[in-house]
Amino acid sequence: MKTSGIGGQAVIEGIMMRNKDKYSIAVRKPDNEIEVVVKESQPITEKYKWLKLPVIRGVVCFVDSLVMGISTLTYSASFYDDPAEQKTTKADELGKAIFKDKLESVLMAFTVVLAVVIALGLFMFLPYVISRLLVKFISSQFVLNLVEGLVRVLIFIAYLALVSHMKDVGRTFMYHGAEHKCINCIENGYSLTADNVMKSSRFHKRCGTSFMFLVMFISIIFFIFIRVENTGLQILIRLLLIPVVAGVSYEILRAAGKNDNSKFLNIISVPGIAMQKLTTKEPDRRMVEVAIKAVEAVFDWKEFVTEYHQDDENFEIEESKPEDFVTEEEKYEEQLKQQESLKEALKNEEASDAGSEFESDVTGSADEDFHEDMFTFEDEDGNEIDEETFSQDGTEEDEVDSDDDGIVFDDEAFDDEDEEELFADDVPVFKQRKLDK
Repeated sequence: MKTSGIGGQAVIEGIMMRNKDKYSIAVRKPDNEIEVVVKESQPITEKYKWLKLPVIRGVVCFVDSLVMGISTLTYSASFYDDPAEQKTTKADELGKAIFKDKLESVLMAFTVVLAVVIALGLFMFLPYVISRLLVKFISSQFVLNLVEGLVRVLIFIAYLALVSHMKDVGRTFMYHGAEHKCINCIENGYSLTADNVMKSSRFHKRCGTSFMFLVMFISIIFFIFIRVENTGLQILIRLLLIPVVAGVSYEILRAAGKNDNSKFLNIISVPGIAMQKLTTKEPDRRMVEVAIKAVEAVFDWKEFVTEYHQDDENFEIEESKPEDFVTEEEKYEEQLKQQESLKEALKNEEASDAGSEFESDVTGSADEDFHEDMFTFEDEDGNEIDEETFSQDGTEEDEVDSDDDGIVFDDEAFDDEDEEELFADDVPVFKQRKLDK
């Protein structure tokens, strides 16, 4: 495994990826298009070289990551803002009047400070207060500090477990997994394709989750030796030690990311990796597509991977195709649409066939059942009588009338008084019958 030097974080429906002096933000917008923006980022350590010193650089990196993280989150959230909430308020007008063009920077600073205060209250003061409730039962300051550290870790784990069940946060954790997968894919020498990324691990040693857990763990070691009795001094010392704890945690995490063969560093990394099971989730292919866009905007992965395999003459760069990013859900939905279309086509075809058959039956029946030459005659016993015999009706002298259609009437039969009976009994029955042509 070879370190690429890139890092990033998940934002709302997207990924921020940073490489040296520039970073990219790729966001999937509500219309399903991917918006990619690249910005310059000149690290303050380049201006002040002493800020690169061990431990100090960790503090600087932590603050820088916090500011950039909030900034990129705010940018990604802007694509999903409610239009009704974007209307200018009196507070906005007042802020612009006071701070003018610096309003955005002021709001960002306020947000960072607020985030730090909330974090201190939740992960420092709350554990301290809870542990001090046990003073009546625990007299040792050493044990109380140990309990405080354990409570801090439990609060941190509980916090992550709770927020991971929130729908929007859950999706952000999926993008977090996509970010890790892309970096792992590159650093293990694979082409940055959808299939390769999906097969890569979603856990990474240099993750911010691992950093936070290290901060929690190392703070136990530092705070456990605070022996002053004054409550105000205890809190003040803790606040002063936070930058030191953050700096040391950064150095350990940095070393662990560069040394895969160190058993000690690997053991230290295990808890942080375990915590990533809460802060990362398996992404879908559409999320991976966004992550790849973010990487390609700031990092030449093809050059990196080619150099990785410089001794392998058979190695070839692979690239993704658009269809590689189609998710299983989209494939399933497409199959359902095709099935519905097929069913609809079959129904229309059956309806068309039924209509044609009905029309054919009606037309055929009419042609077969009616014809001017298709009349024949039967007596009351069902025996067929030819026209000549029917005309004579057994008496050669009888005059027989016939209409134009060849239907013969016996006039004598209708002269009888009991006309209805004669009509019923003596007049031969005639009907239509199909004749052989």
